[in-house]
Amino acid sequence: MNKFTPRSRAGHIKASIAALAGALALTGCISPFAGNDGLYAEPIGNAPVTANPTPYSEALVCMGHYSRANRIAAPRIAVGRILDYTGKADIEGGRRVTQGASLMAISALAKSGARLVERFDTSVSELELRYANNRLIGEEASDAAYRQITAGSIPGSDFYIVGGITELNYNIRSVGAEAFAGDLDATDTKGSLGGKMFVINVALDLRMVETETLEVVDVISYQKQIIGRELSAGVFDFANGNVFDIGVGERAQEPIQLAVRSTVERAVLEMMANLYGVTSASVCDEVEALASTNGITGDFTPAYNTLGENNGDSRASVRRWNADRDPELRGRS
Repeated sequence: MNKFTPRSRAGHIKASIAALAGALALTGCISPFAGNDGLYAEPIGNAPVTANPTPYSEALVCMGHYSRANRIAAPRIAVGRILDYTGKADIEGGRRVTQGASLMAISALAKSGARLVERFDTSVSELELRYANNRLIGEEASDAAYRQITAGSIPGSDFYIVGGITELNYNIRSVGAEAFAGDLDATDTKGSLGGKMFVINVALDLRMVETETLEVVDVISYQKQIIGRELSAGVFDFANGNVFDIGVGERAQEPIQLAVRSTVERAVLEMMANLYGVTSASVCDEVEALASTNGITGDFTPAYNTLGENNGDSRASVRRWNADRDPELRGRS
């Protein structure tokens, strides 16, 4: 025998329709048909592009200013392979640690004012050289019909940096606590509270090699610990015949890859301080602000002789070139 009366069945249908409408309301920003802009949905998030410094970036920039102020000739430095030797991988197969440590070292060297020569990816240069050698590349601004290959046109490096990420240690130490409180009466309010903390670390080994002699002139090994936490709280209660089970939580972990970048920048900073003859950070107080191209975003060569007017000082600005934040661009169609 059906226990639902027509009236109760209608009530259940209305409740189901209301639940379905509520679920569809959550997808109100998604349409099965592309709009006039060609999109099914607008992506969320509007955070602007920002600089990506570490606590050592300002000191690296100081090294560049110090070398220019004291007319210290910056050496030519190349960066080789700084590989991940930890062997740690996610369940899905991806590596736990960044594979871009060499790129981080290049950026750190640029911040320090070093003169960089490319040795990490020379595929384009080698292809251009092959084309030029076969007289396939023309030169419009030259009397020659094709690009000339000039002996000695590529500067060599004085030093190069290689090494690797050598450690990723999980759960060096962890601690946690959980508490549950409530009356013996099953209908009374009950609550729970919990928290966990854990520490892991990454380590890096770099060496600087003199290019001509292959003599290792500097070796540095650093590690950085990384902390994470997890907090949770919940309330369970019966009220007016209804059940309320409310829980909140928060998880946070210091980024592993940012820790690798910090370790790389500290190692590069110490190597460059050695090459510049800097004994302590006190020299940064003595260096006046100079018109320079190196900053916390890296370094560049100005396209024109406009050192005092280039965009070097604005590259780290949050508003710069952002259509929603830059007053000079806001409102333009």
